[in-house]
Amino acid sequence: MVDLKRTELRVHAERAVLIQLRGQGDGQLDAASLEELRSLARTAHANVVGEMCQSRRKPDPRSYLGKGKVEELASLCRQKRADLVICDDDLSPAQVKALETQLDVKVADRSELILDIFATHARTRQAKLQVEFAQLEYALPRLKKLWSHLDRTAGGAIEGGIGVRGPGEKQLEVDRRLVQKKIYDLKQALQKTERRRHLMVRQRAGKFTTVTLVGYTNAGKSTLMNALTGAGVSVRDHLFETLDTRTRKWTLPDGSHVLLSDTVGFIRKLPHHLVASFHATLEEALEADLLLHVADASSSMTEAQIDAVAEVLGEIGCADKPTLLVLNKVDAAERSSNDVPLAVRLPLLAARFDRGTTGGGLPVEGGGGRAPVASRPVCISALTGQGLEDLAQAVMRTLAACRASPLQVTVETAAGNGKLLSLLYDKGTVLGQTYDGAGGVALQVKVPPALRGVIESLGGRMIEG
Repeated sequence: MVDLKRTELRVHAERAVLIQLRGQGDGQLDAASLEELRSLARTAHANVVGEMCQSRRKPDPRSYLGKGKVEELASLCRQKRADLVICDDDLSPAQVKALETQLDVKVADRSELILDIFATHARTRQAKLQVEFAQLEYALPRLKKLWSHLDRTAGGAIEGGIGVRGPGEKQLEVDRRLVQKKIYDLKQALQKTERRRHLMVRQRAGKFTTVTLVGYTNAGKSTLMNALTGAGVSVRDHLFETLDTRTRKWTLPDGSHVLLSDTVGFIRKLPHHLVASFHATLEEALEADLLLHVADASSSMTEAQIDAVAEVLGEIGCADKPTLLVLNKVDAAERSSNDVPLAVRLPLLAARFDRGTTGGGLPVEGGGGRAPVASRPVCISALTGQGLEDLAQAVMRTLAACRASPLQVTVETAAGNGKLLSLLYDKGTVLGQTYDGAGGVALQVKVPPALRGVIESLGGRMIEG
C-alpha cells in the first residue's frame, strides 16, 4: 500500500474521481449536487478524471459505497491514474480509513474540499482565523489519519531521559492536546475580532440604513456590488470568491444613501462548523435593515438554491428579516437551454415568493400572518446593467414600507443583557419597561421588522400584541 501523506487538509492539482450516492431524494437535486461538486473540485484546482454514482438508500457505515462498488472504484482509480477520490457527502473517519485502505489513494469529503477552497481564498486576518478554526474543528476527530508519526511515544526505556521513561504518552494524545489548545487560542482571537466587528456593525446600523447582499455562491453578488457602488471587489467565476465582507456607500435615485455590504456565499450541504466560524462575517446580515437575496436566474436549479440560502438564513436568525429577491444573470438565462423558458419561470418564482417560502415579510395589519416585502422578484443583469434602476426603486419602496410598519411587541430578557437593551433603545421606540424582581426585564417597544431575528439571537423573547 502507498504511503498516504496526510499532513494537511489541502487539495492540490490532483487527478480526482468524484463519487456520489443516489436514490436518497430528488434525482434532479442529485445531478445538480454532482455538478456543484465538479465546480468545487475545479475551484480547488483538482483535475476531474472520472465519476462514479451508486443507487443506494443509505451509505454503507463502513465504506460509504457497497463492497462491489468499492472494488469497481479501485479499478477506475487505477485506470485513470487518480490520486484523489472526492465524496459528495461528509464521511466519518472510519469510512475515510476504509476507503483509503482499499483504494490506495487519498479520500476527501465535501467539507474538506470546501475548507480547502476557503483556505485558498481567505485574505484578511479575520477570514484566515475563521478558516483555520473551522479546519481544526474538522481535523480533531480525524487526527489518527492526518499524521503518520502517531505510533511513537513521548517516553521509552532507551530514548527517554530521567523522569520521562516508561510507556509515555502516545503521540496521538500529544497532537490532540495541541490541536485543542490551538482551537482554544483561535476561539479567543475570534471572539476579540467578533467584539470589534459587532461594535463597528452596530455603530453603522445605528447611524445608517444598511442593506446586505446574500445568496448562493457564484450568484453574482460581487458583480452587483461593483455595479451599484464601484467597489472594485474581486470578481471571478469561482465558488466562494468572496469570504470577507465589504461595505460601500450606495446612493439611491432619491439622493439618500445606504450602506451596502457583500457577504460570503452559501451552498447546499454547507458544513455547520463553517457557519459557526463565520458568524462574525454573517453578522452584517443579522443587523441589516434589508436583505437583497441574489439568485442566479440562468441556473436550472434556481429554486433549490433559493431554498438552500433560506435554510442558512434561518440558522443564523434571519428567517423573518425583510428580503427582496433579485434574479440576476437574466441576460444569460435568456440564452440558456433550460427546459422551461425564462418568461415562464419568472412568474412561477414570483408566485412562490408571494407565498413567503424565501423568508422575509412585513406584518399584515390586523392579522398574524406575514406579507411579502415585494410582490415579485426584481430581474437584473449585474454584468450589463439591465434592471439596476428597477432594483434601486424597489429598494426605496421596500425600505419605506419597513419604516412605516413597525412591530409593537414586548421583549423579555435578562436585566444585564446590555447588548439587547442598547439595540432596542437605539433602533426602536421604548414605550415602557417593568422588572420582575428576579433579574429579568420586559420592555414594551416598537421595532422595525428587520430586528426580529436579531432580538432572538441576542437572547430576547418576543411577545407580539
